[in-house]
Amino acid sequence: MAYVVTEPCVNCKYTNCAAVCPVDAFREGPNFLTIDPLECIDCDACVSECPVEAIYPDDEVPEEWEHYIELNERLAEKWDDRVINETKDALPDADDWAEKENKLEFLQEDWD
Repeated sequence: MAYVVTEPCVNCKYTNCAAVCPVDAFREGPNFLTIDPLECIDCDACVSECPVEAIYPDDEVPEEWEHYIELNERLAEKWDDRVINETKDALPDADDWAEKENKLEFLQEDWD
């Protein structure tokens, strides 16, 4: 089982979770983080660090966000060279985006 970053992370990108990961499983995208399922050791350390409650074990992802399981895997591979293991500033409007729903359309896969 691996952990999965879901929709609440879109346009927030708080990095507290990545800083506590003991195996550098997090990958950074322009406005979203993902967890590499091949690196994740299911330690649960990241879950309590996420201020928007975006991280779930893959077998507990809410039904409306199950597509994020495949998305995490695909983006982790795409962003393989973008390991993040430290705390960085959240996105400028993160607090405004934290409570918004239906954010998938705003997820950016490519760095400009």
